[in-house]
This record gives sequence, structure tokens and C-alpha cells, in this order.
Amino acid sequence: MKYLFTFAASLSSSKLLAAASTLRDMLIYSSFALASADMAPPAESSPESSPESSPESSPEYSAEYSAEYSAEYSADNDIADKDRELAMKCPAMRSRLSPWLAPLMYALGEKVVLPFYFSKIEVTGQENIPTSGPVVLAPTHQSRWDPLLVGLVGKRAGRYLRFMVTADECMGLQGWFIKRLGGFPVHVRHPSIKSLRHGVQLLQAREMLVIYPEGNIYRDRINPLKPGLARIALRAECTQANLGVKVVPISLEYSEQCPQWRGSVKIRIGTPLTVADYATGASKVQSKRLTADLQAELMALAGQ
Repeated sequence: MKYLFTFAASLSSSKLLAAASTLRDMLIYSSFALASADMAPPAESSPESSPESSPESSPEYSAEYSAEYSAEYSADNDIADKDRELAMKCPAMRSRLSPWLAPLMYALGEKVVLPFYFSKIEVTGQENIPTSGPVVLAPTHQSRWDPLLVGLVGKRAGRYLRFMVTADECMGLQGWFIKRLGGFPVHVRHPSIKSLRHGVQLLQAREMLVIYPEGNIYRDRINPLKPGLARIALRAECTQANLGVKVVPISLEYSEQCPQWRGSVKIRIGTPLTVADYATGASKVQSKRLTADLQAELMALAGQ
């Protein structure tokens, strides 16, 4: 550690900031949830087949079954039977967590990058993060630093994180890391049924899923939330008895609108919303109600 600080002192501040930003980008969407040494990461699953080999790559296929997926939320039929029917038509998506990369990324993020860049990280409401069971973390999105900070919160609860990220972010070097750290892509404007189903499957496997409900970075204020988070949470809850999905609102507030070197950040974690409370009645109506309640919680946490 002494040699690390000696080396850092020999570099200019601009070079250090550039190095921190590079490491940040490499660590974005990491799981950061290795709570203890005896918590071994799961084995890697086989890589996903290329889009060209999947029938879902056909525009007609995607339009047909995305429409079918959306329509069923307003239908009062047997959701479980519908899911089985769609599963036969749509090939499954896979995501994985690398057993060697996750510990490395966690160590760099927690011990080097975050304390190097921020002077203070204040967390309130950590007790609101469930230590087991299916959870959707729903943070505000203001900066590319957000995933690392949300990962820290998950780590303190001893949980692995699975990130739903935009398809563009799964490209290049960053995409290489994301795909090996439990992340999986979704097209925000035209989400495929495969991505939505994978989010449901992760919750049914009692994972902790991270979805940014605003759908993009907004620095001025909390924007209207997208409906996808509520739909995925309700889908998982309604298709597996007594699952107990929780949605946890999280507000991230930086000392400057655009995070600056040696600035500070406050992480406020709200009371979890119990998805089972929204699981009766018309699915489309309950999805809108869950989205509205989540928006109200996020705005209250942010003081808006």
C-alpha cells in the first residue's frame, strides 16, 4: 500500500483523475456483493447464443410476442399457463457471474476507486435492504458512478447484484465486463420478451435485481418512471406462489450535480414495497399503481 501511494504522488492530478475514471468505467455494473471470503460466486453458465441464431432476432417475431406479452397484463386469464406458452416460443436468455472477475472488481471498487474519488459516502437506511429473497433495487440515475455505489449497498447486505442495462452499454470493453458480472441487456424503447422474461427468472431464483426505473440518466430531478420494473416484479410474484418480491427505492444525491473529484454522496434507502400487495386485480392497473407508489417514494427520499 505504501508503494501505491508513492506512485500516486508522482503522478499529476489530471492523470490520477483520468485513471480513476477509467477504473470506474471498467467497474460499472459490477456485482460488488462478495460479503465474505466464504461466499463463493456461482459457476459460469454457458455463453448466450448469438442474436443471429435466435428466432427472436426477427422483427416480426419480436413485435408479435412483445405485443402478446404486453396484452396479457390487462387480461384476466391464467398467467402461469400464458408464461409456459410464451416460454416455448421464446428461447431463454442467460447471464453469468464470473467466479474470478467479481472478487477482483469488488476489491478495486471498494478499496481503491470509490474512496480515491469521493471524500465521503454516507448511507442511511441500510437496514431496509433485505439480506435474502427476491429483491428489485430501484435507484435514481444521475451519474455513471451510480452502479458502483448501488453495488456497495448490495455488498453490505451480502448480496450478488444482477443489473438490467441498456443494450448500448453491452458493447465493447465495458460490455465484456458487464456480461461477466451478472448484467444483461435490454432495449429501452423496444424491450424484447427475452430480456423481460430473464428479469422475471432472476427474481424467481431469489436474486437481487437492479433496474433504474427512470430508464436513463437525469440530473435535474426525478423523471416519470418507466412501467417495466413494476411489470417484471408483478410477473414474478404472480407466477410463483409466496415468492415475496420486494422493491427497494434508493435515492442517490451528489454534492454537485455532476460528481466532482473529492465530492461527497448521500445514499438514502427507503422502506421496501411489497409486490404481493399489488398482485390482486387487473395486472395493468396494479402495475400503474406500483409505479406511482415507487415514484412517490423516490421523490420523498430526494426531497422533491
